[in-house]
Amino acid sequence: MTASVTATAHQVSEKALGWLHEHHRRGALPEDIGTDITDPPGAYKALGEVALASSLVLREDVAGANGLRMSQEMLDHAWGQFDEGGLLYARLLRFPLMTDSLETYAHFVRGGHHHEPMRRLLEHVSALRSVRGVEHLPNRSLAVANATRVAGLGGTGRAGDWAELIGATWLANAPEPWLVDWITGYNMTHTVFHVTDWGRVPDDLPDDIGEYLAAWLPAWIDIWAEVGEWDLLGELMIVGSCLKEPYTDPAAWELMASIQHEDGLVPRDTAPVSDDIEYRFADQQHTAVVAAIAGTLTVSRALDGSTHDDSPPDGGPHNGLGGDPHDGPGGGPGGAAARP
Repeated sequence: MTASVTATAHQVSEKALGWLHEHHRRGALPEDIGTDITDPPGAYKALGEVALASSLVLREDVAGANGLRMSQEMLDHAWGQFDEGGLLYARLLRFPLMTDSLETYAHFVRGGHHHEPMRRLLEHVSALRSVRGVEHLPNRSLAVANATRVAGLGGTGRAGDWAELIGATWLANAPEPWLVDWITGYNMTHTVFHVTDWGRVPDDLPDDIGEYLAAWLPAWIDIWAEVGEWDLLGELMIVGSCLKEPYTDPAAWELMASIQHEDGLVPRDTAPVSDDIEYRFADQQHTAVVAAIAGTLTVSRALDGSTHDDSPPDGGPHNGLGGDPHDGPGGGPGGAAARP
């Protein structure tokens, strides 16, 4: 990767972080928020997405002093909004079959925040047969498994190990690449995000999947760039940074830089961007999160090939075969507040 591409990725990420930092309090929770099923996940979608991006910027530690400061402030603000874990604890206690509390909490653990009663409750709930057997889409089961891993819990939180969970996905079946669409594209990107913990452990991605993506990811990036779906384009660029041999498309980064507004906003597609600041935040915030993560991981992989630990947070194996953040930022409830 050339220095110019790395510089462009850093610039896009820094400006996106700046825009998120300027507006992140627009995602604050309503004053009367509770734990009723009708409250979250939509109410804290923006908080969860910002927490995810902030935790990854802090983990990779390549953003520079200003980017790290903004990320820490955004993460701390979101943690405070969740009553320093108390709201997530109360919600899990009331709705143990839903996964949004776990997936959201994992972002904060990644960023250094902990809530001991939440940890103990998660250990209990994740061992229940009823919870482990909840029927999710395969990539959503991987979201639960990764959140379980990041939160420092044992096992996958599901009725299956990593190999079984990966094998059930659309991506693991080497699908005909010309049949990818928005939904399968989303499923594919999030399979990679969760298996590799957003690029922390690229070796966890099975070799056959990595080879398949190395062959077809460039074409998919070209396609979504051509149709102007910038949000999914950014997610595909994140996938490139999660591979064992990271893939970076210089033209895609130049395109992302060209569509980014001067204030850091990154439009989700080619549709006009509203002048109303509240609509701008609601409509474009997710794409800014994606751009911040994509740029951060691109820079991180470029600086030393991999900045990832040699072991997962729980100390378990990370060969993808052993135990141990739309529908919302985590892929829907249960996964609200955990996904870009």
